[in-house]
Amino acid sequence: MKKNFEHARRLLCALQVDLRGALIAARARQAHTFARVAAVTAADTIYQVDKVSEAVILAWFERHWPRAWPVELVMEGVDEAEPLTFPRGTPVAKTAFKCLLDPIDGTRNLMYDKRAAWALAALAPQRGPRTHLGDIVVAAMTELPTSKQAASDQLSAVRGRGVVAQRHDLRTGRRRRLAVRPSPARHFEHGFASIARFFPEGKALLATLEEDLWRQLGLLGRRGGQLVFDDQYLSTGGQLYELAVGHDRMLGDLRPLAYVKLGLGSASLCCHPYDICTELILREAGGLVETPDGRPLRAPFNTTTPVAWMGYANPALARVVRPILKRLIRKHL
Repeated sequence: MKKNFEHARRLLCALQVDLRGALIAARARQAHTFARVAAVTAADTIYQVDKVSEAVILAWFERHWPRAWPVELVMEGVDEAEPLTFPRGTPVAKTAFKCLLDPIDGTRNLMYDKRAAWALAALAPQRGPRTHLGDIVVAAMTELPTSKQAASDQLSAVRGRGVVAQRHDLRTGRRRRLAVRPSPARHFEHGFASIARFFPEGKALLATLEEDLWRQLGLLGRRGGQLVFDDQYLSTGGQLYELAVGHDRMLGDLRPLAYVKLGLGSASLCCHPYDICTELILREAGGLVETPDGRPLRAPFNTTTPVAWMGYANPALARVVRPILKRLIRKHL
């Protein structure tokens, strides 16, 4: 079975390479239309650039996914009331796997050519509606570059077998091994760490909580201040990457909790399971991804459930933050 999982990893990586190529080609033809709103769903706003990726993915699964591994596809734009399976028409009960996809995580970055986005995919044994993030056995993520980038990184993993990481030269097609190692630092001084506050909703509340966190950790104003750096990467996949390669020491997304506090309910502008379906990769690299109170993520395989999470480069940092964060969530959220 592990041999099959390795083949599945390679398949998901190949899918994302095809998707990356299609998006680069589409940008050359129609970049001016990428930012047009195509639809608004319960999961997110769908932009024209998202529509390009959907067509590529469906065609790829038709051509390349092994018929011996019937799979249910879960992604933005697919109506949960009408499950999409490959081979087409396979009853969900007859599928062996469930594949959770975010074709473009960081759409807003990519459509304005501002910062790279990420293609995300994860595979789990089919358990129907009981399938959750903890069931994932294979995950892959591929950088979707801006127009000025000459390289694109790809990280993937099979559970229990570590991370496979490559840097792809987009001009020559050559690939080389990429070192993936989360930061071993046991403190936050002179490092990047932050809580997500990408949009106006909840920004002040989340900033207040984060400032209180640094105060409780004794870093606010210490030695003149500015000891912890903030980077608001508008892509959950991008955040996981920054932790995995050692750029950031802690990142978290508490927006679902803030939205409830503010009476916004299940607002769409937050992380959903498909946005964080590649968290296995960070854990295989040695980092941690968990709920804000320190439990494993167990969100269902869908595109709508709000997910609050915290990511740490190593267990030592998690142990320092967890008890303080729990108190601050009770205080602020």
